[in-house]
Amino acid sequence: MPLKISHRTLYSYDAPVPYALQRVRLQPQNGPTQTVISWSVDVEGANEEVRFHDQFGNDTRLLSVSGDPHTIQITAHGEVEVRDTAGVSGPHTGFAPLWLFGQATALTTAGAMIDELARGASEGSDIDRLHALSARIRERVDYVVGATDATTNAEDAVAQGQGVCQDHSHIFLAAARLLGFPARYVSGYLMLNDSVEQVATHAWAEAYVTGLGWVAFDISNQISPDSRYVRLATGRDYRDAMPVSGIRLGQAQEQLEVHITVEQ
Repeated sequence: MPLKISHRTLYSYDAPVPYALQRVRLQPQNGPTQTVISWSVDVEGANEEVRFHDQFGNDTRLLSVSGDPHTIQITAHGEVEVRDTAGVSGPHTGFAPLWLFGQATALTTAGAMIDELARGASEGSDIDRLHALSARIRERVDYVVGATDATTNAEDAVAQGQGVCQDHSHIFLAAARLLGFPARYVSGYLMLNDSVEQVATHAWAEAYVTGLGWVAFDISNQISPDSRYVRLATGRDYRDAMPVSGIRLGQAQEQLEVHITVEQ
């Protein structure tokens, strides 16, 4: 399925910014589940300093800002042909070794509640266990926008019983690793059935299954990603795969606007 995507990120400041550095992962790449037909990342109010592939294979760009501009606009847009592979993206590749995805991070450290979720999905085939885990997480944690933020860790999200796709994915990563599966976070886009306009990217998780390779699970929607999903970046958690992140110096107050459209 060909998907047309536009993703505009606008930062506005009430004063000049002495210095800022933005890290951008907004370039989808060719792979088993998708082929990029056309894509561009346009930047206004900042300078691209370097472009490289990070340890997880993500196309990464560093943008610097200094002086008078009070706005930074980053627009990624293009077309991607997506294939439905039942969530399977195949063998592990890249510089990061597979064992690294079995290690906990600050956002995916398992506590007693995640341990309970994992123990409840300990029977059946590998795929059966992972689907059961996904279902248990979704039953325990309701999808509620604004209930958590980017710093909420997996165990806290379970304790709250509320979260968004980022939280569902972090919980899955923590529990899957307890079950012995290397697991990774995926950021990207999802074409919704009822809306072209969106306010945020989507997130899901993948677990490495012997004999299949990486297999994806969208815990929030309780399906394996299909031809409506476009991959942007992967990593051990949200921090490794977030589309735009950065630091800035000075006292200027920041306002952020995000506008995304995904359509066939």
